[in-house]
Amino acid sequence: MPKKSAGLLLYRDASGGLEVLLVHPGGPFWAQKDDGAWSIPKGEIGDGEDALTAARREFEEETGFSADGEVIPLQPLRQPSGKLIHAFAMQKDIDASRVQSNTFDMEWPPRSGKYQAFPEVDRAAWFSLAFARSKIVRGQAGFLTQLEAKLGRTPGSPTGA
Repeated sequence: MPKKSAGLLLYRDASGGLEVLLVHPGGPFWAQKDDGAWSIPKGEIGDGEDALTAARREFEEETGFSADGEVIPLQPLRQPSGKLIHAFAMQKDIDASRVQSNTFDMEWPPRSGKYQAFPEVDRAAWFSLAFARSKIVRGQAGFLTQLEAKLGRTPGSPTGA
């Protein structure tokens, strides 16, 4: 059975138009990757856990910020890996420079027998929708289109109006 994840897509109205918060995965594999590497804050749905509860938990773990607020459910998207991601949009403004993520341990360098701790998320940033489309992993780009539609915005316009 394919894994299921859930996450929050934060958005805000900025002077240049609609912006979304994306996070960059931590660890050595992602260190030199940028375009097509960013994601919504998300993680696996636990046994017996509903998608929204998981999305809020994962957001708090990966950013250090509370995940309170009203949400707009988005249509789940199947990833190329087969994983299904449930996402919820939330209007909220946070200071991306203050994101503090939980960590994970992995053997690094490979086959060295040495384990190091790495943050799940090494940074976060606000992006215009147009720029976010070049930064977000391919399988999640549909969430940006859904957000525009749910908010009644015209796709691709600088102001989103």
